[in-house]
Parts: sequence; C-alpha cells; structure tokens
Amino acid sequence: MGESSAASVTGSGRFGQMDGDVNGDSHGNTAGNSSGNTSANTSGNISGNISGSTPGGIDALEAFFESYYRLRPVNATFTGMHAYDHCLPDWSAYGVERMVTELRALRARLADASCSTLGGDTVAAREWAGIDGALADSFLEIQLAELAGRHFQRGNPSLVIGEAVFAVVALMIRDFAPLEQRARMACERLRALPLFLASALAVVAETPVPGAWVEKALKECDGVRALLSVGLDRWRALDGIPGDLGASLRHEGDVALGAVDAFATALASLSRDASPVRSCGAELLALLVRRGHWCERSLDDLLAEVRTEFARERTRLDEMALALDARGLTGVQERLAAAHPTPERYYAGFEETWTACHALATSLDLVTWPHAPLRYVAIPEFTRMAAPALYYLFYRSPAPYDDRAIHDYVVSPIDGLEGDALERHLRAWNDSVIKLNHVVHHGALGHHVQNWYARRAPSRIGQMAATDCATRIGMFLGGTMAEGWACYATDLMDEAGFLTPEERVSEQHSRVRMLARALVDLEFHTGVRTFDESVALYVSEVGMPAAAAHAEVVKNSMFPATALMYWLGTSQIHALRRAREVALGDGFSLRAFHDEFLSYGSIPVALVAKLMTASTAR
Repeated sequence: MGESSAASVTGSGRFGQMDGDVNGDSHGNTAGNSSGNTSANTSGNISGNISGSTPGGIDALEAFFESYYRLRPVNATFTGMHAYDHCLPDWSAYGVERMVTELRALRARLADASCSTLGGDTVAAREWAGIDGALADSFLEIQLAELAGRHFQRGNPSLVIGEAVFAVVALMIRDFAPLEQRARMACERLRALPLFLASALAVVAETPVPGAWVEKALKECDGVRALLSVGLDRWRALDGIPGDLGASLRHEGDVALGAVDAFATALASLSRDASPVRSCGAELLALLVRRGHWCERSLDDLLAEVRTEFARERTRLDEMALALDARGLTGVQERLAAAHPTPERYYAGFEETWTACHALATSLDLVTWPHAPLRYVAIPEFTRMAAPALYYLFYRSPAPYDDRAIHDYVVSPIDGLEGDALERHLRAWNDSVIKLNHVVHHGALGHHVQNWYARRAPSRIGQMAATDCATRIGMFLGGTMAEGWACYATDLMDEAGFLTPEERVSEQHSRVRMLARALVDLEFHTGVRTFDESVALYVSEVGMPAAAAHAEVVKNSMFPATALMYWLGTSQIHALRRAREVALGDGFSLRAFHDEFLSYGSIPVALVAKLMTASTAR
C-alpha cells in the first residue's frame, strides 16, 4: 500500500503475474464510493443463465443484497461495498429485534417469488437467480437461528469487540480509496463506537456469559487499546491525512478508548456461566450442517466417519514419523524447526517458495492459474502492536468488489529481533510453515487462487460468501468451498511431489489435527465430550500445548460447525473428484475438473457436486 509504512518484503516485484485471465473480469469497480447505491453495485451484472426466473425473484434477491450490506456495514467494507463505510451495525436490543423482523420478511419474499428452494430443473438449467435465492434463504434461516439463541450477537462479547475494532482496521489496511477519505470514514466509525459497545453489551449481559468467552474478549480489548493509541497515532501521521483530520482522529480515538475501558470493566463484572464455554446443542448444529454446508447426512453418520478416519490417520501419522526418525513425531518436528531460512533470506523465502509452487502446478497442468498478483509484506507498523491480541489474519481474502492491482499478504517482521528471540521466530516460521501454510494453503494454490475464481463466479453469493470479515467469513455457507479447497490444495501439491518427506509428516499431522477439530466440533456441541475432555484430546492425541488446546476449544465452542467445514469440504472434494474420474473415464482431465469446480465460487461443495453432475447429464 502506498501509504503504509510496511516495507515490501519483495521490493517492487509483483509475482503472480504469470498467466492471462481465464474468464476476464466483468465486474464494476466500486472503490471510493461512500454513498452510492449498494444493491446496484453488487456485481455489475447477473452472470449466467437466469431464464425462467421471475422478475419477483430477481427483485427479492436485490432486496436481500441491499439488506445484507446495510445491516452488516463492516462486512460491506471488507467485501468492497462502500456505501456504509461510516457505519457500525445496530446490535442493541431494538436493533436485534428489528433485524429479526426484516430477515423474516426477506424469507417470506423469497418464498413468494418461488426462489427459496432449489429444484432439480433450476440446477440443470443453471438458473443462477434461483440458485442464489435458495442460498439466500439458507443464509437467512441460519441468521435467524443465531439471533434466537445466545451464541452469537446476543451472547458473545468477543463478537462485539471484534466487530468494533475491525470496523476501523478495515479502513486502515486496504487502499480501496484515498487515505483522506478512509480516514474520514474511520472518524465516523470511531464516533459511533461508544454507543455500539454499550448497547451491544447490554444485550449480551441479559444472561450469564461463559467465562472463557469473557476472557477472550478482555484480551481483545488489549488489542483494541494498542490499535487506538500507538497504532492510530502512526496511521494518522501518514502523508495524505491533513492535520485537522489527524486531530479529529485522535480526539475520536481517545473517546473510543474510554468506551473500550468502560466495556472491559463492565464485561469483567458480568455474571458468568458455571461452564467456561457454551455448546450450541444438537438442534442448531444439525441446522448448520444441513442448511450451511448443504450436507444431507446425519450428525451420527458424520461422527462415525470422523472417528474412524481419526483413528486411522492418527496411526498413519505415527508410522510415517517413525519411518523418518526414531524419536517419532517429536524428532520430525525438531528437524522441521531446524530447517528455516537465515535472517537474510527470511523475506525472500516466501516469494521463492511461491514461485516454485506456481511453476510445479502449471508444469503438471493442475489448474488454470489466474493472473492474481500477490506480495508478502511485513505487518503494517500501525497495526503491528495490536495484531497478536486480535483475529488478525496474515492472509485476508481480497475484497471481491474492490479493484486492486496487487494483494498484500502480511507476515510477522523480524526487524529488531536478535539472539534467542530471532532464532525462536525463525524456527516457528520455518521452511515447512512457509511452504504449507503461507504459500500453498493461503497465498498460492489454496485460498488466493480460489478467491480469484470466486470473484468471477456466476453466483452473486458465490462471489462474496467467503470474504474474511471481522471474526468470520461473510456467509457461513461459503466455508466448505473456501477451507475445503485450501486443504485439498495442500493434498494436491503433496501428490505432485512438492513436499519433502518431513513436510509430508507435517501435512499428515495437519490432517490429524483437522479430524480432531471435526471430532470436537461434533462431540462437544452434542454433549458427548466436555470442555476439559476436548482440551485433553488436543493435548494427548494431537500434541498441542495446553494453552493452545484451551484456546482451540474456546474457538470451537464459539463457532459451531466451523471446524467441521475443513474436513467435510476436503473429503467432499476428494469424493467428487473420484466420482468424476469414474464417470468420465479417459475423458477426465484434472485441470478441467479443478477449473470447473472453482468456477462456481464460494458456495457449498455439496451444491457444486450437484451442479457438476448435472453438467454431465445435459
């Protein structure tokens, strides 16, 4: 970013500019629009065949998208819809009830237009307005279920403080508009922050709150304080923010800091549940699986498969590790940590690994690799102190409706580190972590390539559902595609021979961890496994340190059916690939399969499977 104080890891180089566009970009640029018509800018056009869709169905969809961005202004900013960049959502008691009323009316409108359910003819004919209508209805049903309980806005203080801080971060970290314009919007959001925090916490405080959720939110308050003190001062000092505007930012930031302190004080004194976390229960979990992941299997069926796979893959992990090192997994992990870049090669290592991943994938014709420039840069100085206490992603999906020449992937800097601190950092950010996590899974074949395809999807929901927002993606239903593909991509590069023997063990360890998370997700939320038993599973079977295991279960508790989406999405992609290989025989092409699969955007993998199967029958 031009105004960022972060030094570019790769200088001025822009890698990723390798291949031409696959489909071209038909979407209008909305960057810089702070007052335009949101619904008119959501796509630029409705791609694909919408024959047979009634005008009422299209009107209902327009109402849905207008409502989505208006009620979720922080999501809108991250998505690249900038009509509400000055706003925060209304999570007061009145605001929540008003939202419930509006969402029910939207569901009724979709039903009246006959586009709330998905028929076989709609799938076979690729009627995208009808498909989006069915996806919109499932999103609304889940939102209503969330608002009816005490798991999300109405009971989780971490969601409240996360929404507040990332409302400001969203304007700081991406140059979708001139710096001065974004700073003025940040002033507006800072001015609205005290009322947002107080009114939202009043709703949360209506019933006792799980203690671990409180502690997580209090830690995040520390991150907000760092952002609004030192971070805001560094940001407002950048060239492009006039002195009077900088002074206004400081004033509003000080008022917001006081509100954060008041929020934290009130939060610490809330009545707490006897249990440190809260399960959502089998009923909501089943709804999330059925309507969010579009999975028709029962929870018992999924759990039986996860248990079987977990035991098998856990045994395989031990066998693979012992085949390489007599000390087993501990020995392999030591070898992995020792294989790290030198300080001089730390930053360059990301680009070099990315380039090698791209070269192998294209040489083997695995996928049509898009023109999607990306660079690895240090976390900006103005968010650096706050990041460790927040849901601060190294890779945050590009906003689908912003137009940027290059995407920044932020990494932890080593500037100023020396001695043991430098060595610890390099061992943690070793070659395998750079390759498996920061390149394959996120910055290269995984999330970044999938996000490029999603932006061009014929489904409008598929274009934006998996956008990273304040504490989760924009729509839960985008998860099996986004996370399933990213995990599958690592499997694919393993098949391609991109991983060393030690890295293959590390990837197997990740597979075991993914299955353990799915197991905890299913068992904890259905009452089969307690909080302490879940922590113990991660420690004893996965090898997590106790503190990391505790944090993982807290996260599992807050976002039911989310950990499940990694395993479910990955396994569904592998199953679909096997089915397509059988159906097409000698006509099967891995590249064609991946290109078509990704082309549908961030919609449930189960729905993509129906669409791809229907394409053969036509």
